[in-house]
Amino acid sequence: MTGALSKIYFSLIGLFLALPMIVVLGVSVNAKQTLAFPPKGFSLSWYGEIFLNPEWRNALLASLTLALLSAALAVAIALPLAWFLWRRVAPWANIFQLLGIAPFTLPPVITALGLLTFWAATGFYGQPWTAVVSHAIFFVTLPLVTLSLGFTAIDRSLVEAAATMGADDRTIFRTVILPLILPYLVSGYAFAFVLSLNEYIVAYMTVGFTMETLPIKIFNALRYGYTPTMASVTILFVATAAIIFSLVARFGDLPKLLGAMSSDDT
Repeated sequence: MTGALSKIYFSLIGLFLALPMIVVLGVSVNAKQTLAFPPKGFSLSWYGEIFLNPEWRNALLASLTLALLSAALAVAIALPLAWFLWRRVAPWANIFQLLGIAPFTLPPVITALGLLTFWAATGFYGQPWTAVVSHAIFFVTLPLVTLSLGFTAIDRSLVEAAATMGADDRTIFRTVILPLILPYLVSGYAFAFVLSLNEYIVAYMTVGFTMETLPIKIFNALRYGYTPTMASVTILFVATAAIIFSLVARFGDLPKLLGAMSSDDT
């Protein structure tokens, strides 16, 4: 395949993949409440509805709060676990890694049903903080994987040199380990934040009747008809994810986070 044909081929694939978002973008700027595409007129009022309408604004704040807190908790769980797995190179230690990965590898509805059963049995079902804990458990795999990659990139001789000079474990972690894994920590937080922001099933089955996040708000609003506000929320989600992942790609080691080997590994 020649260079020109390759460019045409991949351009067509890119266009095909982008078509759904192009349609949603067009619908989100309709002047009237309609699903028409191409849009009938042009208006950004539906984007303003997200921030001006109290129901949509509260749902946005709920989603942001849930994503910020659950991502932070997921990192707080993953960091000591990844640190432990890096220091304790033993077959039995892999059990903890398996436990950290399991919630994300199971079908979301199974994990959500398990969390629903647990919170109902403990009497905490419907409490907003249970959604934070549930999302942290569900998405802990993401920071665990990124932090594990960060730890494997550390030269152990640096730790040995610091210990030889009299530094204790806490000092070594603060002055040597943490600066080296910081990009991976931020990347893990970013991945967990974006997925928590868009997650529906776990949130709905834990606090769906007491707290409306944006995804829950969209599904609830569909009962009463469609408005372009839903499309504008979708575009807002996509733009947020694109910006965050672009920053990760710019300042982090995105190829390695996606599984690519470095030149030292080949």
